[in-house]
Amino acid sequence: MARQQKYDDDMDGQTEWQPVTRPAALGLVAFAAWIIWGHCFTQDHWLALLDGANLALHEAGHPLVGLFFPRLSVYGGTLFQLLFPALFMHHFHRQGQRTGWLAALMWLGESLLNVARYMKDARAQVLPLVGGGDHDWTEIFSRWGVLGSDVRIGTLTALLGLCLVAWGLWHAVMALRQPQD
Repeated sequence: MARQQKYDDDMDGQTEWQPVTRPAALGLVAFAAWIIWGHCFTQDHWLALLDGANLALHEAGHPLVGLFFPRLSVYGGTLFQLLFPALFMHHFHRQGQRTGWLAALMWLGESLLNVARYMKDARAQVLPLVGGGDHDWTEIFSRWGVLGSDVRIGTLTALLGLCLVAWGLWHAVMALRQPQD
């Protein structure tokens, strides 16, 4: 019980977290493995179900942000793509649902990996674009004057995403090591 309490305290000192069950921890490990495999060991770096949802959120962000701030609509796609998993993390944190929080954390990490791929394509522009419009990150990096650093910035973003997935995986493995009641 002392190990479980230490793990709970490490997760957050204020929230009373529900424990991650063994089946949920195995599911989280499988989720992390799927993300890592899909982004590190496949040619297309695309996770159909998850990246399809990310793409829908991304595309919805452009017009919704553009309604209120037309000049900022180019940022709306990435904003929505990252905002939704972050909002899920917040929700699960408030509820003390560790399993949901870890899944949303890994979703945020995967979404960053997806954004990083798009960033690294800003100059090359070989990725297919929905609707064939302008490349968001070419526009964004050009505005910021950093277009020549697209690959470097994308690589750092991918590293951040991979770290979030690894952090979630670590917590899932720690939950598997805990004695079950």
